[in-house]
Amino acid sequence: MLYRPSPNKKNTSVSEQDRQQIEASIVKKLEEACNKNDAAAVDAVFTEDAVQVAPEGLFSGRPAIEKRYADVFQRWHLTNYISKRDQLNAIGTEAWAVGEWSCTLEGQNGPVQVKGYDSGIYVRDGDTWKIRMATFNVAPSPAATGTATPSPTTNPSNQ
Repeated sequence: MLYRPSPNKKNTSVSEQDRQQIEASIVKKLEEACNKNDAAAVDAVFTEDAVQVAPEGLFSGRPAIEKRYADVFQRWHLTNYISKRDQLNAIGTEAWAVGEWSCTLEGQNGPVQVKGYDSGIYVRDGDTWKIRMATFNVAPSPAATGTATPSPTTNPSNQ
């Protein structure tokens, strides 16, 4: 079924003030929390009834989301976590965003670069913004898909 937005709710760009508040209360805090491997701080950017859809499953409510991050941080040490919003739009009093993320996972076998795409629905919680729903994926690496990136010295005549 194709999604058709309600004619009563139009997608519009968020105000510059809301954009700055979302950057400060969600994006920057999430980056800082992930780079400190702090599950409680990650959890704090979500609403009490938040839902996160991750590659390994569905996590409902802040306790489940915090436990997920605590488990991830126990297995992997995250560094260089960066999140970039490609689109940030308002629907009524809420906002939705899509973007990209990347980080380095430090594990027993050395560092691994991972990246993917994400989306979220943000709501006001007092004078700040929080995540009500978040989804993300992990994009396969070029080596995993069989489409390795050519080296700078590779050209059709020397393959």
